[in-house]
Amino acid sequence: MRTTIRIDDELLSKLKEEARKQNLPLTRVLDRTLRAGMQASRSPRRSRRRYREHTYPMGEPAVALDKALALAAALEDKEIIRKMLLRK
Repeated sequence: MRTTIRIDDELLSKLKEEARKQNLPLTRVLDRTLRAGMQASRSPRRSRRRYREHTYPMGEPAVALDKALALAAALEDKEIIRKMLLRK
């Protein structure tokens, strides 16, 4: 069946190059490429295993986590004071 399609110039030049290498008509190379692409999209990917994150107990927190903003502010204040003392 004849039809008209629009192909990117770079892709068309790669298809023509492949046709020259295989000494086949461009139509046959295009058909094979399209079939391979459609077949690949249908086949399920079995080789990928699902990633599992391993967790480990870390014990009780050393600080109150419900006061995280206050802790961050205190740490920031300490850093500002340290930088100010270095500049003297």
